[in-house]
Amino acid sequence: MGWERELFAVLDDLEQQAEAAYDLERAAELADRSRAEYQQVTLASRLVASLDTDLALDVRGAGLLAGTLERVGTGWCHLRAPAQDWVVHLPAVTAVHGASSRSVPEVAWPVTSRLGITSALRRLADAGERCVVRVVDGSGHDGTLARVGADFVEVRTGASGRAVLVATAAVAAVQSRED
Repeated sequence: MGWERELFAVLDDLEQQAEAAYDLERAAELADRSRAEYQQVTLASRLVASLDTDLALDVRGAGLLAGTLERVGTGWCHLRAPAQDWVVHLPAVTAVHGASSRSVPEVAWPVTSRLGITSALRRLADAGERCVVRVVDGSGHDGTLARVGADFVEVRTGASGRAVLVATAAVAAVQSRED
């Protein structure tokens, strides 16, 4: 019966080697799948997971904006800071500091999060609040938002109320202030 014991020991050893090889192959496959799936994660989905969090955004044309992330929509987010709010156009964001390590897929977002930046800008126009529209080139237009078109916002500036049309694609952030 000694030969049977040796045979079973050899077979057990071969089985353990096969399991180890399978585990290595499976681990590599899972890592590849994980990388492939992470390619689907968007900046907006990471921000949705960071709602009600204090964070800072580096925004082209506006600089470092810090505050509490209150809302995220398709292509924009809303930061609340002391004495000012920011509607930030996500294409102008170059870095996010303090975001959650998690993400929320778009199918799990509330319906209101599917609204675009023009919806947020229309709300500011309806409120008639004084704003500064920061453009990605660093310039700004101080006034009130009068109307919002399909791909532009009309800003009434100065005492004359002269209209300046700003292309939505050029908007980095809109700062509303408490006077």
